Amino acid sequence: MLVIPAIDLRDGRCVRLVEGRLDQETVYSEQPVDTAKHWQQMGAEYLHLVDLDGAFAGSPQNLDVIKEIVKVLNIPVQVGGGIRDLGTVAMLLDMGVDRVILGTAAISQPHLVQQAVEKYGDSIVLGIDARDGKVAVQGWAIESDMEVLDLALQMKELGIRRAVFTDIRRDGTLKGPNLEATGELARASGLKIIASGGVSSLDDLIKIKGLESLGVEGAIMGKALYAGTVDFKDALAVAKGRVVK
Repeated sequence: MLVIPAIDLRDGRCVRLVEGRLDQETVYSEQPVDTAKHWQQMGAEYLHLVDLDGAFAGSPQNLDVIKEIVKVLNIPVQVGGGIRDLGTVAMLLDMGVDRVILGTAAISQPHLVQQAVEKYGDSIVLGIDARDGKVAVQGWAIESDMEVLDLALQMKELGIRRAVFTDIRRDGTLKGPNLEATGELARASGLKIIASGGVSSLDDLIKIKGLESLGVEGAIMGKALYAGTVDFKDALAVAKGRVVK
């Protein structure tokens, strides 16, 4: 299982929000490139980048920072937030981004997802951000009528094989992930699932690892790492099945 540190970008800084609310922002670093290098040095095998400004604006707003992070790292990076046309997908992949996450576009432009998957294959990942079982879009500001599993199955038909699943009610809260919903999504959809939102302890990671047989292949961690409630080295050990004393 992969444990993937998250860097959420807003105004060029590394921040964390609570439940996606802009009025619940904590700035953890003014130098996100240094933060990215830190996680690589700590042993991260993958990095998760979210352009929060892009998610709200509808197009990426932190491209210079993303480009610099990709340039200085030796590990792969996945990027989400405001990616809503094929040109932006191509630009990010040409920049060296390993995987591009499409969320709002999956609801508003399913044909775009299909075109992207046909052209770029597994470099395209579905982002499913859910609030009370319904998919939320446009930086989580708008709740759609789409059920989580329905979207997953529709996108699987278009060729998607992997999804990042975030329970918005848990994100940034340190209340623990929605294990039941995550496991059920993996089982029912057949997609590879990366869990996101609420991971707060090593016990949470152990429980997520217990979902591997269902198709849960990783966990994204943000606030728990930045707030120091989980040591990243210990998280890596748990992900690899080692006992942490």
